[in-house]
Amino acid sequence: MMFNKLEEVEDRFREVEGLLSDPGVMTQQKRFLDLSREHSELASVVEVYREYKRVSEDLDGNRELLQDGDPEMRELARIELPELEARRDELAQKLKFLLLPKDPNDEKNVILEIRAGTGGDEAALFAADLFRMYSRFAEGQKWTVETMSVSESEAGGLKEVIAMISGKRVYSQLKYESGTHRVQRVPATETQGRIHTSACTVAVLPEAEDVDLEVDPGDLRIDVYRASGAGGQHVNKTESAVRITHLPTGVVVSCQDEKSQHKNKAKAMKVLKSRILDQMVADQQAQMAADRKSQVGSGDRSQRIRTYNFPQGRCTDHRIGLTLYRLESIMQGNLSELIEPLTMHFQSESLAAQEA
Repeated sequence: MMFNKLEEVEDRFREVEGLLSDPGVMTQQKRFLDLSREHSELASVVEVYREYKRVSEDLDGNRELLQDGDPEMRELARIELPELEARRDELAQKLKFLLLPKDPNDEKNVILEIRAGTGGDEAALFAADLFRMYSRFAEGQKWTVETMSVSESEAGGLKEVIAMISGKRVYSQLKYESGTHRVQRVPATETQGRIHTSACTVAVLPEAEDVDLEVDPGDLRIDVYRASGAGGQHVNKTESAVRITHLPTGVVVSCQDEKSQHKNKAKAMKVLKSRILDQMVADQQAQMAADRKSQVGSGDRSQRIRTYNFPQGRCTDHRIGLTLYRLESIMQGNLSELIEPLTMHFQSESLAAQEA
């Protein structure tokens, strides 16, 4: 059954390749872009499938050589067989992952929300460290980070920061970062050298597009007020800050970063839609999880997902039992060693649920 699906994918890949070279299609910008995106997605599957077929052919050839009259050829074939079999099995497993239903949000930009939790000023300082970590990771991925709202603490940390991260497949890489992040370290203000434990919450929300969610203007209460904090005379004279409340869900979003009320309203609406959509998806996933008695992808953010222990230079992801003694590198934005095993883990769970 899997190989029937793969043949269909390869047929569609050839069809899309032909369409992309059609002069008529090239003049239709939206269709050309949609086909280019589909071609890119199919190519990742077809490339692996073609290698699988090549390795399978090599295996068949080697098995035939086992019957060869030349002893040297038989020995060469016998030596190569285990390696080819292992490679074929590896490719077959990879193809299973590639054929898993795609998360429709994987290609989307994200709204990243980081909030200081227990721990006072130290939690706010760690929230700033986390935001710097994600910003550096984004920079390495050639993504852009736009701060949408920020609330600073007196000690120089961040009580809360909300940012838009835009680029290629942002949500696919950051979606497993949602949860409670715990830090264990000696604060700069600690005179006795005692280790303190603090926590921050991270939420990664796929950006809601107009096609995803239509919000009834009648369900909104929009308040405008004077911005607080730094800003000179402008702050005192203009009601540019905006607070939007979605009455059916009680979701509230405020934005005061821009001098223009119009721009603040647009930013607040982006965050509001993303939060409502995320809540809807989380409710659906929770229901699905309850139905199959599994918490895979339930979106539960109350759990502690990761601990950053500075005295030991250790970072532990509790969901997969992964511990890395490269905390300094991780805090500099080198997150791939965490993200890749997490992705593989949740893909494996999805595959197991599908096969059950």
